This record gives sequence, structure tokens and C-alpha cells, in this order.
Amino acid sequence: MQLGFVGTGVMGAAIAQNLMAAGHQLTVYNRTKSKTDALVANGATWAATPADVAKHSDVVFTMVGFPTDVDNVYFGDDGIFSGLSAGKTVVDMTTSRPSLAVKIADYATAHGFHALDAPVSGGDIGAKNATLTVMVGGDTATYQAVLPLFETIGHQVNHFGGPGTGQHAKMANQIMIAGTMTGLTEMLLYAKAANLDLEKVLATLSSGGADNWSMDNYVPRILKDDYTPGFFARHFLKDLRIALSEADAMGLDLVATAQAKRLYEVMVDVKGLGDQGTQGLINIY
Repeated sequence: MQLGFVGTGVMGAAIAQNLMAAGHQLTVYNRTKSKTDALVANGATWAATPADVAKHSDVVFTMVGFPTDVDNVYFGDDGIFSGLSAGKTVVDMTTSRPSLAVKIADYATAHGFHALDAPVSGGDIGAKNATLTVMVGGDTATYQAVLPLFETIGHQVNHFGGPGTGQHAKMANQIMIAGTMTGLTEMLLYAKAANLDLEKVLATLSSGGADNWSMDNYVPRILKDDYTPGFFARHFLKDLRIALSEADAMGLDLVATAQAKRLYEVMVDVKGLGDQGTQGLINIY
């Protein structure tokens, strides 16, 4: 297929590479052009604008940073919608606001396009290994048409309903991860203060009821003082703010998630560590 990909950061580049490895032709765009160099070297075509990506693609994937970025790449000058033709499909994989997913879907429907919101979970490792969890919102026919592409990049793909429901599922995911990140951080602090062998602690906890993905993937990095981002802390803070805003609209008081947000605000807004991975939370204690 002729596919487009807008946003080739840590996650997007790996997803795009797996789509190319499956035999698809890719046209790519990123604000920082150098982040597409490896993809272009492997056979992708560079486009100067998101609109140019859309003109040459049957399905356009987007994975950018913040909801404002999503809005801009779709609705801005030289945005995707200005280059898209009827019958083509857009798939936003950014973790973003459910209301924005609905806005994109409504515009797409009104202009003869198709749209899905499809945020993912699994971090840089899942993106590289094509083992992502994909959470999809949008109409069933479009989902079924795009499903083979999702199965190329993920091992778990679920359709939750209409536009925005994929984003709501991702918010549930981020609420859960907020707890595992604070838990693994404080677990390490406690184990270190008790003079335990941290490698043995990890091996022990990973074999019992405390096991979780975040601990298995991020504690080894912390023990090596590796805070490179599998997922940027500033993006995770954005996600927690969206989740809590949605929860507030539903009349929910998510106390633990609010505390996790406060801690990541210290990390990102106060300490300036937003370009570290989420495991860098331990650096504010």
C-alpha cells in the first residue's frame, strides 16, 4: 500500500520502519527533517509538508507530541486535510484528547474521508519489536480495513467503538501506568535504603505478584543510570493532564493519578527533566 507517516520520533520511526519492512511504500514527514533520514535511507520518500504526505498516500498515520500538534498537522496550513482526497483514511496514533479525535472524525466524514484514533502502548521496545497494544476508535468498516496494518505493528489490537473511544482506552492505560511508575520508583528507594541487592530485588519481584511491564522494562535502565526516553516524561505529563481533565468531566476524583501528575510536574516543570524517559521520576526524590 501507499502509506504516509507524519511524526517520526522515537515511536513513530520504529512503527514506520515496521510498515516498510512489511512491504508498504512510505512517504514521511517530520518537523525536524533529520529524524526521517534513516527511513529515507531504507526506501521511504520525504515530503515537505503533511499535505504532500496526504497527496501520495492511501492511509496516513500521525504520531506527534501534543494535541496542539495534532490539530496543526490535520487542520493547519499545508495540513493533511488540505492534501487528502475522498476515500482516503487518516489514523492518529498520538495520545490526545478524545474530543479532538471526534473533531477529526467529524471533519473526515463531512468531506468523504475516513478517520480512526489509534493510540498505542508498549514504549520504544514495543514499537521496535512490533508488539504494541493498539486501542482503536472509529467506525467498524474503517477499522476492519486498517486492521491488517495494525496487526503488522502490534500484537494486541482492540476496537472500542466510535471516534474518541481509542483515546479513552489509552487514558485508562496511562492511569494504570501512573501507579506502576510511582510504585517502582518508591520500591527502589525503599530497597536501596534497606541495603538490599537491587538486581536480586528485581529478579524476585518479577517472578511474583508485583510483576509489571514498567518494572521489567524500566528498572534495568534505572540501575544503569539510563534515562534515555522510551517515552518522554513531558509527554506522559501531558497524558495525565488529559486523563484527569476527562475524569473531572465524568465526576471522578482520581486521587492517586493526581498525585502522580504532581510528581511529574516537579520532574518536568520544576526540575526541567521532561526530555528524560518516564523512569527519570526517581531523579526528583
